[in-house]
Amino acid sequence: TMILVPLDTPGFELVRSLPVFNYIGEGGHAEVRYNDVRVPVTHRLGEEGSGFVIAQARLGPGRIHHCMRSIGGAVRALELLWKRAASRVAFGSRLIEKQTIQNWIAESRMQIDAARLLVLHAAWKMDVMGKKEARQEISMIKVMAANAYLDVLDRAIQVHGAMGVTNDTPLALMWSNARTLRIVDGPDEVVKALGKPSARASGWWKDEHQFDMEFRVWYYKGVGRVIFHPDGRTV
Repeated sequence: TMILVPLDTPGFELVRSLPVFNYIGEGGHAEVRYNDVRVPVTHRLGEEGSGFVIAQARLGPGRIHHCMRSIGGAVRALELLWKRAASRVAFGSRLIEKQTIQNWIAESRMQIDAARLLVLHAAWKMDVMGKKEARQEISMIKVMAANAYLDVLDRAIQVHGAMGVTNDTPLALMWSNARTLRIVDGPDEVVKALGKPSARASGWWKDEHQFDMEFRVWYYKGVGRVIFHPDGRTV
């Protein structure tokens, strides 16, 4: 059951704030202790026993918000990468004239655009069909956007050299935020397991299927019956 506990409730103890990568702190991440805390039943959110349902209800929209921020951060990191590469001269030419840097810029742009389009598709599907039907796409973008953000940040930091890991640019702070996104609202490994394209989860195949000694038969939505012969032929 989910309940609200005001900070001035007797027995509530804020033990310490938890900085993340020594950057992020004082922002709601803390260790707390409840010492015989009691609150009235009016502090309950929703029905008794519905805490997990309430928490899960926000995961879909919450993950999309994380992805939107990841894409915006990745674009900013790419801008910083490009500006640094265009101004920094090494070994007789600007970094942006080096093939490796050009490849990094191209790869970053492709990852950003691919993530953006997949996020748009997931958001559209959630609006049109609901969170349950869009759960696979939401899981996909949760993993894809965060990793794209980290990839672009890593390239941008590398182009900036030692300055990239200091506070002289926003890249170090951006990286510390971005790295948490592979954990918050479900770590990559769990999200991949929940969103893997399987027969039951994807909805491509109906649950009904049958096996016999000679043929394997699947029923495919909108197509009809597809029969796979043991020797590999499709009938």
